[in-house]
Amino acid sequence: MVTSADLTKPHMWFPFARAMKRKIIYHCGPTNSGKTYNALQRFMEAKKGIYCSPLRLLAMEVFDKVNALGVYCSLLTGQEKKQVPFSNHVACTVEMVSTDDLYDVAVIDEIQMMADSCRGYAWTRALLGLKADEIHMCGDPSVLNIVRKICSDTGDELHECHYGRFKPLVVEAKTLLGDLKNIRSGDCVVAFSRREIFEVKLAIEKHTDHRCCVIYGALPPETRRQQANLFNDQDNEYDVLVASDAVGMGLNLNIRRVVFYGLTKYNGQKNVPVPSSQVKQIAGRAGRRGSIYPDGLTTTLHLDDLEYLIQCLKEPFEEVKKVGLFPFYEQIELFAGQLPNLTFSQLLEQFRENCRLDGSYFFCQHDHIKKVANMLEKVKGLSLEDRFNFCFAPVNIRDPKAMYHLLRFASSYSQNLPVNIAMGMPKGSARNDTELLDLETRHQVVSMYLWLSNHFKEETFPYVKKAEEMATNIAALLGQSLIKANWKPESRQMRKPKPEGKKSEEGDGDEKPSYERPRSIAKLFDR
Repeated sequence: MVTSADLTKPHMWFPFARAMKRKIIYHCGPTNSGKTYNALQRFMEAKKGIYCSPLRLLAMEVFDKVNALGVYCSLLTGQEKKQVPFSNHVACTVEMVSTDDLYDVAVIDEIQMMADSCRGYAWTRALLGLKADEIHMCGDPSVLNIVRKICSDTGDELHECHYGRFKPLVVEAKTLLGDLKNIRSGDCVVAFSRREIFEVKLAIEKHTDHRCCVIYGALPPETRRQQANLFNDQDNEYDVLVASDAVGMGLNLNIRRVVFYGLTKYNGQKNVPVPSSQVKQIAGRAGRRGSIYPDGLTTTLHLDDLEYLIQCLKEPFEEVKKVGLFPFYEQIELFAGQLPNLTFSQLLEQFRENCRLDGSYFFCQHDHIKKVANMLEKVKGLSLEDRFNFCFAPVNIRDPKAMYHLLRFASSYSQNLPVNIAMGMPKGSARNDTELLDLETRHQVVSMYLWLSNHFKEETFPYVKKAEEMATNIAALLGQSLIKANWKPESRQMRKPKPEGKKSEEGDGDEKPSYERPRSIAKLFDR
């Protein structure tokens, strides 16, 4: 069991990458320092290139930008496959990157995400396995030392390019004194729960002449981009942005000042201070070279939070000691041969308990996967690989409706029936928070259907065109709903704190982990 759960020396899982003399260029610096711009310039100059994004939204943005500049580029995410004729470039989400194809230049954005407790394995795999002559990594200094160690293990040549902000980020000593009437045009108010986001929007529009755009993680990428464009456009009345920490990456925004509504967030058990690295990432969105607000400002709503904000911005980036790993399907399959009578959820837990890891790596959290696996136990006729794939579907495990549809999709698939969406289109935009939540769930369901259609045989999910049309229409309805939203959140605002140790149903506004099954390493097993 221990031998088949051996995750030591992960750099040796990719023998073709090890046979290459790769050149690794680490573009290291804070936000608004030009590091990603420089990496993308090299990407566009290459004969064949790939850009690995942390978010669908950012992959879509690069796809649009690169094609607009005359470089044919395709798009590949869990939900979209857009093949542009004659293209030798691709913008993809990091989970979807191929380690089988050969590239001249690869770009891995937000490389510090290797340390993410849930998704870190995808960045680790990209760094270890990409077959590219040049790999450009963009990120903060937190993972620099561990990247140096990994490059020493792989034998790759590492070059470091260090950047500073174009303009320094200035902390305004005068806060908003607890009064949202002190909001100004170009401000972005950052709150860490969906409830607070809508309360802030309501208060600003009620007590001032400002109009607000809204961005948070549960919104589709298309809706977030629509809200961002509305905020960036100087020729309309929408001059304030209210957002969650989802604003920290993936959008080009003309923000004059970032105002923190608070600096604590709920972690599933209790309120804790927002990590300093996240505070830096979000605050750094203020001011952008070439925008109408080149000088970035940041402050807090309440005076009590100002000292912590200053402390976070002064602190050096905390050095990351370990990065994430997660087993490939073939490794789970090999391990399952030792324990044939366990459920898939039990199998994953046994693998975690028995696996061996080098000191530079940790086993990524998989509570999301286990919860889906437990739900699917009642579905008969699924192979181990089917279960593995279904468990990585992008579903909010705290949303019973979304979980029900995933169960239904898996049940139809297990019976060899064409999987139907079986969900009607809403009649119009949301009139209250309950209807807004319903729109969010509906979009998540069709997005999940599209993801599954890209990971199973085409004939088993035959209604892709219908799903794409529904996704587009629901995203548009969400955009319309946010523009006119003038209500308090109804379904979650009075929820009492959960007892210690229990998960809350209250979302924190983050982009949920965009899970993707680890890509095959079949060659490792001489298949």
